[in-house]
Amino acid sequence: MAQGEAISTSALQKRFGEVTAVEELTLAVQAGELFGLVGSDGAGKTTTLRMLAGIMDPSGGEATVLGRNMAQRAEEVRGEIGYMSQRFGLYPDLTVLENLRFYADIHMIPGREQGSRIDELLGFSNLTPFKDRLAGKLSGGMKQKLGLACALVHRPRVLFLDEPTNGVDPVSRRDFWRILHGLLGQGVAILVATAYLDEAERCHRVGLMHRGRLLACDTPKGLKKLMKGGVLELTAAEPRRAVRLLSGAFPSGSVALFGEKVHLYFDEDPEQARERAVATLKPEGLEPSRVRQVEPTLEDLFVSFLR
Repeated sequence: MAQGEAISTSALQKRFGEVTAVEELTLAVQAGELFGLVGSDGAGKTTTLRMLAGIMDPSGGEATVLGRNMAQRAEEVRGEIGYMSQRFGLYPDLTVLENLRFYADIHMIPGREQGSRIDELLGFSNLTPFKDRLAGKLSGGMKQKLGLACALVHRPRVLFLDEPTNGVDPVSRRDFWRILHGLLGQGVAILVATAYLDEAERCHRVGLMHRGRLLACDTPKGLKKLMKGGVLELTAAEPRRAVRLLSGAFPSGSVALFGEKVHLYFDEDPEQARERAVATLKPEGLEPSRVRQVEPTLEDLFVSFLR
């Protein structure tokens, strides 16, 4: 195991019959690093996390956590791993405090240590005022924070999170990520799978997955440098109609809707792309009120890669 390396995969594969869910995946995560595994549904993120957590055996290659091959020696590091699945197993008829005590018992934390540790987690997750509320009565964001607190009750050195903020409101998502960043100072290695590319911007490094393959892996800033060409942002009165018109004039996959803005990916000179876009929209009464070249986001990069 390399100095400080907590998680690694080497040519990791998983097949289900004729379907390949993960193919030749090689990556490494250091202690104290927040690594984002990003991709749409079916990219292979969940399968990767399950193999790393020792829940599922690979079809080929190797998954290593804290120096142990997880297909052979998972039991040796089980107590040092925190795993939060998409549907974390909270008990809705138990209170917040009772759920934490239950998970502390599962991890055989001595009773004399449970009180201080649970109080620390309640404060860390801002759940202290809700400790007597039934878990089933919590909001979506609070349930996710309680799930994280339960996954941290035994102070793991490695944390696997599978789309932890899926369906959670923006304020709770921000709070959740604040909690994650607070863990990094303790040397915890965090591997989080997410479909939210804006969240990936918060990670130290990001791996972009598509159909089981790792397309690219770097810092968010480094990934953006991989994008060929650039991005034009257009403001038009009818953005959805503008997307349809531009899609007919530019190569497939070159146009995407970002909120109320239209993003146009170009490989040519930006001024030529701008003139061509305006010439396409103006005859249809949709001349954009603003066209400007913008810094690509990770979502722009991902769309560009798929194109």
